[in-house]
Parts: sequence; C-alpha cells; structure tokens
Amino acid sequence: MASVTLRNICKSYDEAQVTRDVNLDIQDGEFVVFVGPSGCGKSTLLRMIAGLEDITSGDMYIGNDRVNDLPPKAREVGMVFQSYALYPHMDVAENMAFGLKLAKTQKPEIERRVQDAATLLQLDELLARRPKDLSGGQRQRVAIGRTIVREPEVFLFDEPLSNLDASLRVQMRIEISKLHKRLGATMVYVTHDQVEAMTMADKIVALDNGAIAQVGKPMELYHYPATRFVAGFIGSPKMNFIDCVVEAASSQSVTVLLAGDHRLELPVNGGDLSVGEQVTLGIRPEHLQENQEADMYVQGEVHVVERLGYQTLVHLELDNIEGVQTMRTDGSNPIQEGATMTLGLNGNKCHLFRADGAACPRLYQEPCIDF
Repeated sequence: MASVTLRNICKSYDEAQVTRDVNLDIQDGEFVVFVGPSGCGKSTLLRMIAGLEDITSGDMYIGNDRVNDLPPKAREVGMVFQSYALYPHMDVAENMAFGLKLAKTQKPEIERRVQDAATLLQLDELLARRPKDLSGGQRQRVAIGRTIVREPEVFLFDEPLSNLDASLRVQMRIEISKLHKRLGATMVYVTHDQVEAMTMADKIVALDNGAIAQVGKPMELYHYPATRFVAGFIGSPKMNFIDCVVEAASSQSVTVLLAGDHRLELPVNGGDLSVGEQVTLGIRPEHLQENQEADMYVQGEVHVVERLGYQTLVHLELDNIEGVQTMRTDGSNPIQEGATMTLGLNGNKCHLFRADGAACPRLYQEPCIDF
C-alpha cells in the first residue's frame, strides 16, 4: 500500500478552474472521503489521482513517486466507478479476472486472486452467475472484487453506492468499512452524501468550489467546523443559522444581539470583530432544546413535526427571528403542530461565523474529536 500526496494541485478547462491549490496528505492505510456538493471538484480530483484527468499545475505523488506524467496503468491504483460496468455475457469469475487476463497474468495466479477476492467479499457461491442474476449489492461487490484482484496500492471509489436503494447503501457502507479494515489499504472515496462521509472516513476532506474548506476527523468537522459551508453541509439535519450583530467582542468572548433584543455571549475568539459587525450564529438542532437551563430563552411556534421513531424533528419559527429553525428531540416527545415552545440556547454550544463565512475559533475542545 502507499500514501498519496497532493501539492498545489490545480485543474482548469480553458478558463474554467475546477480545483484550486489543493494540498493534501493521505497516509498509508488511511480511509479518506472527499465530500461536497455537485460541482465542487471532488470527482475531478479523484480522476487526477487515477490518471484519468491531466493535472494543469502542481505535483502529485503516490508513495515516493511523482506520477503527474504516468498513465493510469502505471500508477498502481484501482478504481470503482458509480456504474458497475460489468460485462453481461461473462459470469462473476470472468468479470473479476478480465483485467488480469489482459495483463497476461498466469492462469494459476488469476484463479488464486479471484478465489481470494470472492472469499473476502462473500461471492464464493456466485462465481458462475452472470450480472443479470445478481442484486445491486452483489453487482457492486463484483465491481469491487474486480479491483481487489489487481492488488493496487491505492483504492479509489467514485460514488459507488449512488445507484443502490437506501437499505443496500447502509449494508454496503458496512461492507466497504469492513473491507478496509481487512485489507489495511489506502482508500479514497468520493461522495456527496455526508452520512457516508461521517460513518466511513478516518479523515474527511470537505470541498467547496474546487478548494479544500476543511480536513479532519468526522467528529472534528461536526463539532468544530472551520466555515459556515462545512457547518451547513456536515450534519443531518443541518445546523441552524441566525443572523445577528456584534455587541461586544474580545479575544475571550463575543456578545451578539439577535432580533427581539436577545443577547447571547459565546466563548469564542472575536478579537478582530468590530461592534455592529454582521455575523451569523450557528446551533445544531440537538442543542436547541426546551426545558433546559440556558443562557438565553426565546419562544417559537411549531410549524411541522417529523416523527422518525428514535427521534422527532420539530421545525418552528422563533419570535422576531427570520427563517424556520429545526430542533431535534426525543422520539417520544408529544409536541404538536401549532404549539408554542420556550427554547433555550447556551453560548458554549453555539458557533459564530464572520460575514466571509469563517468561524470564530472556540476557546475549548471536547474529547469527542478523538473518536
């Protein structure tokens, strides 16, 4: 297996810049997920690692080798695409072995690798079947097996679960995570689904408009987002955002004024903020709660209640505050639409974002980021 290093990687199509000055270190054996909305450049970045896209500028290394000018077959990488791309006239074993036959690998070695991959992916009893006789999850496992038999140094996954239904996506997330642990392989995985990113990654790379917005462990991005973009993209349901202005600021705390003459003090470094500056308060749905001791209280009217069994999502409008906010509460909460609630906000559970989207650094960290 091998590490992957990106230094000042840029990609442009004529005047359109797709990725901008990407610097990233992927360690040997690490599971890294590129996540972001459509058009953020995550698949293009993956294809540049694979050699399927040329690099406009910058340097890329796999292990100690600079690979900018190497063709895909010389890079020792294996790619699993969104489409299974299986040959319908071949059975499972033939599909998995096809690439090895093209490489003129000896027949005994082909049989060994195919059998090892089939055992690893629980495909032993399906080797004689053709793709039309397989479920979606089984076809995806065959596509992964076709990559495993090549024994690449780096595995690349380009949204491999997008074509599966919800239950199969959950199952395949588990299977790919188990596969990573068994192989100890370096894996780079692209998805627009932040749930996949949170549940599978050792390290998440959040991409915004072709640039890296933040790199870190899943819980680090969740609890300590570096930008408003990351805060809104990571987490389901997403973070609530409330416009406010700075009333007082120092390197130890910031007091903000919300509509309705509500004030809240946050333990963040706001030494470079000015009184009267427009900022945005961010709060996760689980931290917007009724019947709790809080630094500030506000009333709200319930508009929609979504009961999911294990949790209830309450969508409500707060007095004098624009926009619908979301509260996450216990699944047994009897709250009804049209009800009025008194909700509490605690400054140490909130985030503060400047007008340019950058987060004001919080003055403490919780141990959860080490998970």
